[in-house]
Amino acid sequence: METTDAIVLGIIQGLTEFLPVSSSGHLELGKAILGDKSVPEESLLFTVVLHFATALSTIVVFRKDIYRIIKGLFVFKKNEETIFSLNIIISMIPAVIVGLFFEEQLEKLFGSNIMFVGFMLLITAVLLWFADKAKSTRKPVSSSNSLVIGIAQAIAMLPGISRSGATISTSVLLGNDKTKAARFSFLMVIPLIIGKIAKDLLGGDLTFSSENSIPLAVGFIAAFISGLFACTWMISLVKKSKLTYFAVYCIFVGLLAIIFGLIK
Repeated sequence: METTDAIVLGIIQGLTEFLPVSSSGHLELGKAILGDKSVPEESLLFTVVLHFATALSTIVVFRKDIYRIIKGLFVFKKNEETIFSLNIIISMIPAVIVGLFFEEQLEKLFGSNIMFVGFMLLITAVLLWFADKAKSTRKPVSSSNSLVIGIAQAIAMLPGISRSGATISTSVLLGNDKTKAARFSFLMVIPLIIGKIAKDLLGGDLTFSSENSIPLAVGFIAAFISGLFACTWMISLVKKSKLTYFAVYCIFVGLLAIIFGLIK
């Protein structure tokens, strides 16, 4: 992979991981447009590195929240932190089940399946539009809500369905506070990303060569920096009910992807 391609894909991952426009879908589109010729093992390693970069940017942005949650857990009492942590665990269950039992089926949907990505982006647009019209509340995310949001996150493993868009939209449509919905959406994915990276490392699915070190490094830096910006910006946008703009964007890109798929 060329260094410039790595930078472009890193920025795409960093921005779209947090903006509700599907990072997996945009990465597939980016690879198709750039004519990525990476072998599957190298492509997987690059994707894992980019996801680690965005997970790290999430940890940096929410470092105070994470510290408070960890500190609260060591009190060993039922408090706000333990309830939040329990909700995070509940939200992970659907994605873990899908990841363990349907990984091969999911992988078949990746690999420049541009038309599928386009249709999924249109579904993301519909979710964002309805969420933007929802009334503002101050309701926190409950345990029952966490499971439903977790199901939305599992569905968002499909390329083209925005994870942040699906989880935030679902949370808001359930009547939760928009800022709390965004916070929960970004924090709930950290354990899953770390778990996926550990699984790939222990499974020996990743291959590294010195030739890839520079593209991996610049891709990581690009994803991390753009992720810091996008994460902070997204929280502000959700609070101000600006999701309709992303719905329009998803419709535009989705239609372009479908057309591109037909031509190709």
